[in-house]
Amino acid sequence: MLSRSCLRATSLASVSRQIAKRSASTSANAAKEPSQRNLNIAGTLATAAAAGSIALYYQQFGFGISEVHAATPAEEGLHATKYPWVHQGWLTTFDHNALRRGFQVYREVCASCHSLSRVPWRSLVGVTHTVDEVKAMAEENEYDDEPNDVGDIEKRPGKLSDYIPDPYPNQQAARAANMGALPPDLSLIVKGRHGGCDYIFSLLTGYPDEPPAGAVVPEGLNFNPYFPGTGIGMARVLYDGLVEYDDGTPATTSQMAKDVVEFLNWAAEPEMDTRKKMGMKVLTITTVLLALSIWVKKYKWAPIKTRKLVYNPPKL
Repeated sequence: MLSRSCLRATSLASVSRQIAKRSASTSANAAKEPSQRNLNIAGTLATAAAAGSIALYYQQFGFGISEVHAATPAEEGLHATKYPWVHQGWLTTFDHNALRRGFQVYREVCASCHSLSRVPWRSLVGVTHTVDEVKAMAEENEYDDEPNDVGDIEKRPGKLSDYIPDPYPNQQAARAANMGALPPDLSLIVKGRHGGCDYIFSLLTGYPDEPPAGAVVPEGLNFNPYFPGTGIGMARVLYDGLVEYDDGTPATTSQMAKDVVEFLNWAAEPEMDTRKKMGMKVLTITTVLLALSIWVKKYKWAPIKTRKLVYNPPKL
């Protein structure tokens, strides 16, 4: 009798535990239902928001099928053609003959309106001219000297440490001589214009003989499709045979434009050749160090990584 009663008590206790577990799981499932529903609602709303944002982006900008410009093509200007400039290669340098010709074009054509105020005479030594040639060119210009005993500023011939002089004494004089337009300084013009060398070359060679039909050019401006707005104050300045190169190179319009663009690129980046040379040194040293580190690792760590540790437990 005692054993039967114990068995009955045990069975009743197990039944009560099962009922308690079922009720607990039922309440947990009931509690999970609202959270699961909330997650579904949040996921649906997030998906709808994502779809709406995609639809709005497509409505505003498209998916690259059609380009959207901040300005009309006439206001933005024609995009310059991409040219294979040799000096822009990783392992190539400036053509110093082209730099010399480009400086000649700048000096005889561009210097009458545009300044090169960030380039000193000394930077031309060994790049475009010899020391004596640069000294002679610098001495052709006069610069303000130190005040004398009575405070008057005297003039002196230029030195290698002086900067290439501006064509105008101030901006007001520059605007007055160019119908209100201010000719930009050409020291950093390659870096300051979108398209760099390609844009400047296209601008210099892109003047048509006559504006195309339907083009409206304001009075006092010249039509150039590569200039934003197509109306530029500078007229065409490069013509075949305008300068006479010392090395006998034919002075065509495209040749002069190419040479002066390369010179202006050097003026904006005079350290480019040195930078490339330093980069090659860094790559060479890094490659050698990498090879040495790999071999050292192989021979130093090979016996350690290939050894086998065996544990022999003591015999009892």
